[in-house]
Amino acid sequence: MQRDEFQSAFWATKKAMAEAAEAAFNQHGVRAGQQFILECLWEADGQTPGELAKRLELATPTVTRAATRMEAAGLLRREAHPHDARLVRLCLTERGRHLEKTLEQERLRLTDRALNGLSNEQREQLIRLLETIHTNLGGRK
Repeated sequence: MQRDEFQSAFWATKKAMAEAAEAAFNQHGVRAGQQFILECLWEADGQTPGELAKRLELATPTVTRAATRMEAAGLLRREAHPHDARLVRLCLTERGRHLEKTLEQERLRLTDRALNGLSNEQREQLIRLLETIHTNLGGRK
């Protein structure tokens, strides 16, 4: 296999996955990518944009921009940080909290669709291989 075959296959798959995720989550008023911020807040509500950025391996301004769109969509709200007036905490609204099960179901359907036809062993191997690529390119383990 030529090296550019890998990149072509990878980018085509990434694009298809992004488009499918956008369609799945958009029907619930959530943009693709925002589900990761919601997942972090479902686990621990009230995190700062910096905390979320570190956890998601993103730049803080990226999280801040997403939070602005999510606040406008009624998914979260900003609150003053109780110990540091320079910081804000991102807190789920009722709407954001109630989407947890719905978005989890969408994510599972998307995963099943993407991995259709692969055995459990192949799925596990694919995940291990993607994790290796991530690490090779400087991502956190």
